[in-house]
Amino acid sequence: MRENYTLIRLYIDTALKLGGEIILDKPHIHYLLTVLRKSQGDRIRVFNGKDGEWAADITRLSRKAGALKITKSLRAAQICPDIWLCFAPVKKHRNAFIVEKATELGVRHLQPVVTQRTQFPKINLERLNAQMIEASEQTERLDIPSLGPINTLNDMLDQWDMGRTLIFADEASSDINAETQTTKPALNALKTIQETDGPCALLIGPEGGFTPSEREHILAHTFVKAVTLGPRILRADTAALALLTLWQSAQGDWG
Repeated sequence: MRENYTLIRLYIDTALKLGGEIILDKPHIHYLLTVLRKSQGDRIRVFNGKDGEWAADITRLSRKAGALKITKSLRAAQICPDIWLCFAPVKKHRNAFIVEKATELGVRHLQPVVTQRTQFPKINLERLNAQMIEASEQTERLDIPSLGPINTLNDMLDQWDMGRTLIFADEASSDINAETQTTKPALNALKTIQETDGPCALLIGPEGGFTPSEREHILAHTFVKAVTLGPRILRADTAALALLTLWQSAQGDWG
């Protein structure tokens, strides 16, 4: 087991360097003092998403004030593979699930996309960002995924970087037809991902799927590759995690 692995780990939005002092804000003071029952002299781990991970000693901690001193470098900075997840917002708790699990699975960027069948187009980006930070703290990530502003499907496609392949989870593909179930959709999807070089993104539709016109518009772009995930129609959050798992297995840092 890695040294200091069992120490509490916090995301701190400030520069980190040996000997530096960190003045804690009220949420961190409350968390350390009231939730974790920490006190002056205890050691924790801190990271900021860009300067690696550091050991820090609590030098002051009361209800009114708190401070840390950086004492040792533990791990150098490291970012997750360049994979994006583009997803249509769903219900509040399901959005939280997508963001949390995608962070755990190592996504680098999350992009909310409003489609014609999106039932819940408004999401709390600040809350989702906090959930990404919490998931990163708990899963030993050294970086934090970025979260893009809400965009429409058409605008996203029109503004797309042609150098980034978009893997489209296409539930309307003929591979789902009962007559073709002798094929292995997941293996076909894995093969497609394995043959994709360079930056990549995954596109998951809303509850109810994409409309026929949206599907046609998506498939008309040369940077799009369509895959299927099996004979059953998956929920949006399930499809997101299934496709991200396939990508991490074939092109990510699981190998």
